[in-house]
Amino acid sequence: MTQIDFYTHVANKQQIACILSAKALEKGLRVMIYTPDAAATEQIDRLLWTVPATGFIPHCRASDALAPLTPVTIDHAPDAFLHEDVLLNLHPQWPPFFSRFQRLIEIVGLDENDRASSRERFRFYRDRGYDIRTHDLNKG
Repeated sequence: MTQIDFYTHVANKQQIACILSAKALEKGLRVMIYTPDAAATEQIDRLLWTVPATGFIPHCRASDALAPLTPVTIDHAPDAFLHEDVLLNLHPQWPPFFSRFQRLIEIVGLDENDRASSRERFRFYRDRGYDIRTHDLNKG
């Protein structure tokens, strides 16, 4: 069953997405970052070139020819997955294909609309019997 982790009280969701992708990469895991639209895909793509400041996260779009060989892929298309390791969801809705992945990461920002949609996703997963871990990033 998919392991689900919610990271809450996040001031900058995209930055935390980059940091969590780097941590997964250090563990030898592949990551798919699922975004809501083309603009968000472009934004996270640019950010992955600079976060972390002292490192580089090899990444590309899921449609890129090198995607099968690249540890981090980014896309907003719901059928663009190339592996089943880690799905990092930046979409406001639950990804219908999340159960294919070994791990699902949800990042909850400070915005009330984001928090409300995150609560809906949390209930959705919980009501289907998934064990959910939460990590409050507001606590040192």
